[in-house]
Amino acid sequence: MPVPSTIDHRATGYSLPHAYWMARAAELAYQPPDQVRRQAQEWGFDRVRHHESLFEPPFALDDTQAYTMASDRMIVTAFRGTEPVQIRDWLSDANTPPWPGPAMTGYVHYGFGAALDSVYPEVRDTIAEFRDGEQTVWFTGHSLGGALAMLAGCQLYLEKPKVRADGVYTFGQPRTCDRTLAAATNQGFKDRFYRFVNNNDIVPQLPPEPAYTHVDAVRYFDAKGKLHSAMPLLPGLADRARGLTADAFAPASDGVRDHFITNYIAVLEKNLD
Repeated sequence: MPVPSTIDHRATGYSLPHAYWMARAAELAYQPPDQVRRQAQEWGFDRVRHHESLFEPPFALDDTQAYTMASDRMIVTAFRGTEPVQIRDWLSDANTPPWPGPAMTGYVHYGFGAALDSVYPEVRDTIAEFRDGEQTVWFTGHSLGGALAMLAGCQLYLEKPKVRADGVYTFGQPRTCDRTLAAATNQGFKDRFYRFVNNNDIVPQLPPEPAYTHVDAVRYFDAKGKLHSAMPLLPGLADRARGLTADAFAPASDGVRDHFITNYIAVLEKNLD
């Protein structure tokens, strides 16, 4: 299957080509607004809106950024991520209180809740404005952006007017919520949520269990870049042991290298080829 030349605006459900393009959309969230707009237009989206909120110290993040792009068939909202070391320091703070989950369903890490809360009203209103037909709705994000994509999809579904996204694709997403919200997501987004993990990526291993957990849906790339629809426990542990260093957050470690969105795109391309 060749790498598609552009995003298919008629896409529905899961496909590897669509996962590739959702990763490309997540990568684009790291770029300046003008570049986002130009690229989105080249992909066939005639409406683009940038979302940003700034934070004051001592909050661990400087800002939250996302964008929404729309055509007459598809709407995509992509959230920007952050650096592995920054997210480690942020998620390792044991004094951080939990944040109520969407529609008071379970709870999430405080940082995720505060970051999403700062931009969600604008995201929600933009989707409502842009959805002037029967467009499909998608959320995507890498790293922190993956956590925000998940929570935005959940909030849009669990709170009125209850719009269920056609799909949520995340890449290198940290553990985001408690078991209550994870269970609600598993039920509400069955065959609509896809969480990609690249081998030794350190960020999906944070924050520690059991306070926070993942949804069930997972797509795992092994050490050779082959995609699996599950992560077997024992073979998975042996596979992830390859290439590890003493410090998983060291710049040259697999834990950091495997987290880069460019490497997610590369292994998706490999599986398409």
